[in-house]
Amino acid sequence: MSADTPSKPNIIENLTDTFGYLVLRVWLGLRALLTGLEKYAGVKVTEEPLLDEFGEPDINGAVVEVKSKVYSMEHYHGLPPAMADKFAEEPLIPGWGLALYDAVLGPVLILLGVSLLIGLAPRISLFLQGLLYSSLTIGLILFNASDGVAWLGIHILLVVAALRLVKHDRFAVLPRW
Repeated sequence: MSADTPSKPNIIENLTDTFGYLVLRVWLGLRALLTGLEKYAGVKVTEEPLLDEFGEPDINGAVVEVKSKVYSMEHYHGLPPAMADKFAEEPLIPGWGLALYDAVLGPVLILLGVSLLIGLAPRISLFLQGLLYSSLTIGLILFNASDGVAWLGIHILLVVAALRLVKHDRFAVLPRW
């Protein structure tokens, strides 16, 4: 083979790119899905009898509060309450926009996470996820939360890396998109 003849990529290089893309797709999908689910998390407090060293209820009827994490619609908060209050004071964000963003953030994260995990239109899913992370960055910039901005910047770089490798996706629904 001469120096002018381009070499064909071998199967190992193709598999490496495919596996690299799949790892990014799974990570980004899980990250979005679980972040979206956490928007529905809350704490449920129940009282249970205090048990003695033998596992029997205390004879005086003492009880302890047991906190457990639960997921439900009643606990939904797209934006943490403390952040929502700060955003409400921000003149660059209109109240109606904040309310809309708060309402759709969790479901959008879940939808994008699931679409990435199953490989549904991966290019569009990745692009929309990048836009979502960019929108989250705006709020952190307004709060001067540089560490959060940096973390979201890393997420955006991962989305860009996945977009660069998406051509190696072998397991997608609507792979062209």
